[in-house]
Amino acid sequence: CGSCGYPLNLTSSNRIATSISSEYRKSVEKGLISFLSVDLSRFTQVDEVHCFPVSWGRHRSKTKLLCRKCGVHIGYGYGDAPALCGFDSPDSSSGAFRKFTIKIRALQPSDETDRESFGLTCHRWLNIQNLNRRSLQFPCSFGIVGPSSLSQSCTDINSFHLYRILARFQHLEYLSLSGCVEILDSALSYLKPYGSKLQTLCLDCCFKISDYGISLVGDGCPFLTTISLYRCSITDTGLEALANACLALRHVNLAYCSCISDSGLRALSQGCRELQAVKISNCRGVSGVGLRGCSSTLVYIDAECCNLEPIGIMSIVSGGGLKFLNIAGLSCSNFRNGLEAVGNGFAARLKILNLRMCRSVTDASIVAIAKGCPQLQEWNLALCHEVRVLGWASIGSNCHNLKKLHVNRCRNLCHQGLQAVRDGCKELSVLYMSRNSRISDTALELFKLYRCNVEIKAEEVMSIGPNWDSIDYDEST
Repeated sequence: CGSCGYPLNLTSSNRIATSISSEYRKSVEKGLISFLSVDLSRFTQVDEVHCFPVSWGRHRSKTKLLCRKCGVHIGYGYGDAPALCGFDSPDSSSGAFRKFTIKIRALQPSDETDRESFGLTCHRWLNIQNLNRRSLQFPCSFGIVGPSSLSQSCTDINSFHLYRILARFQHLEYLSLSGCVEILDSALSYLKPYGSKLQTLCLDCCFKISDYGISLVGDGCPFLTTISLYRCSITDTGLEALANACLALRHVNLAYCSCISDSGLRALSQGCRELQAVKISNCRGVSGVGLRGCSSTLVYIDAECCNLEPIGIMSIVSGGGLKFLNIAGLSCSNFRNGLEAVGNGFAARLKILNLRMCRSVTDASIVAIAKGCPQLQEWNLALCHEVRVLGWASIGSNCHNLKKLHVNRCRNLCHQGLQAVRDGCKELSVLYMSRNSRISDTALELFKLYRCNVEIKAEEVMSIGPNWDSIDYDEST
């Protein structure tokens, strides 16, 4: 029902449309659709009663069909019935009717397929579609970047198509052009007259978008809160333009943007004080110092495989609100004790920490983090070869909220370290651990015996934590 949304169970298979004849087209133009049968349990029937001489015999009867929930007039049922007079009632079963005529304007579609069909037959519903569509994603777009998705491209989407789309759907809040590799900077100029309501824009792998295009995004989308620029060819100039125009930005994906540096990050973190999540993974020109003095609302940073420096780590945690930190892939020798900054008090709210493949991190950093981050719930230490008994003992003694621990292929995890984790970490529920030559079968069986509630998984998880664009700042936690 177009008025109250009550399901009327009308199906296209029951329509009288065996051929698209002129009569059918005239009916649609009048705003009517004819059906052979309907579910009469969904309607209230009001019979239009007329008195005729008995000698007239049978006559064509017409029954009003009203929505059973709200009483709105939906259409009519027609049939051959005996003459009626006074309070006689006709047969109200579906078989008593020859056909049913339903008003298109009285309906609304029940699913996406019906919505598209309605848009092709009803101008009113087409206008409703245009006004109410809030999100749009092209078939070539992808949500999760991977080898298969990178092989998919759409060379058909160009400036003209984007203009037509934005002119039609002027209330979009989410637009994904990811994978539209032929989109040019000039196409984004249409965002200013038509895209002012956009809150989320995805331009992943739009390789022809440059700093000028990003400046057009800033001019046209002042209320933007989320932008994804994965593998885009932008520099610090584009980031500065974006930071100056879109002050409400909260979620920014700059992964694999190889031309950005700490200068652009500084403009972003200082200009957008509501920033909550930043992805800068594989940005080799970033050391981390650009995030110095960042807002306390910044709770998520993914800086995997960046050339971070110890002072950069201090800058990353300087806001004091960080809950998720991914700095996997650090292998520089100057980081043997450089991660102690994570445990110096600024990251006390940290809940998820990924140090996978930080091969040179030593016990000193592990002890500092274990003591300084009491809220840690998941910690990935896979391939951290320099963590020894002292580090594992500190984890067991201090990580009272730890629920998931990843120790895959840690060469210096021995039975004493495993015992320390076993005797501590009372909240531990999952231990990711591959077969380790330094851990005996006896030590492993003892762990299972004492901690039967802990699930030991041999799989190695490459990525942990929540989605970057679903993070919300919560001051209470």
